[in-house]
Amino acid sequence: MASAAGGGAAGEGEWLKVAQLRAMVQAQDPHAKEVDNLTLRRFLRARDHNVDKASAMFLKFLQWRREAAPGGFVPEEQVRRELSQDKLCMGGVDRTGRPILVAFPTRHFSANRDMAEFKSFVVYFFDKICARIPRGQEKFLCIVDLKGWGYANCDIRAYIAAIEIMQNYYPERLGKALLINVPYMFMKAWKMIYPFIDNNTRDKFVFVDDKSLQQTLRREIDENQLPEFLGGKMPVIPLKDHVQHPQAV
Repeated sequence: MASAAGGGAAGEGEWLKVAQLRAMVQAQDPHAKEVDNLTLRRFLRARDHNVDKASAMFLKFLQWRREAAPGGFVPEEQVRRELSQDKLCMGGVDRTGRPILVAFPTRHFSANRDMAEFKSFVVYFFDKICARIPRGQEKFLCIVDLKGWGYANCDIRAYIAAIEIMQNYYPERLGKALLINVPYMFMKAWKMIYPFIDNNTRDKFVFVDDKSLQQTLRREIDENQLPEFLGGKMPVIPLKDHVQHPQAV
């Protein structure tokens, strides 16, 4: 179990609430004993330190996890078609040490999407990026490149499903999502997605103006870690080709 120390800034009062949360969830589900204090703290923060609400959220997560990843993880063969489209790639790290996930929504087509496989794919890639988060850091940064996005790529149901999985089951993991090369027509889709994003998550989505793209990217990411296709020196690796190295999470 991870100790309270090393988990970032937190006051004594917050750790007392984590202890209360642990006692509450362990009384209802013994599997909660396997979860570290930093994970419980993320659920607590996601519910504005309301222990009762955090408990309900966390217990729902435990039940969901057993169904979504019965063996503890989503096997690659279960999401092979999604992986083959290279719609998600691993990048370097930002200036604070958060690992970078790069998304290409133009490689996603609603016409040939299977929702069950897509949801499994969402779990698969969140597990992969979270496994890259180093000790002392709890979040990742995502670059969403919407260049060339059109109606064939528009999949509101899938977008909402991904956001809800992230909010409900991976709370406080997204540090920031930079949406770049945003076409005007995407904003119509965004208006339909926005109501489904909770208040804690909305501010993490940042629309980057084309004129300030390089300035924004280089403020967040060193040139050596910036993806090559955005003018940096770091090649991005498709998720299917990424070799996971052990990390202390």
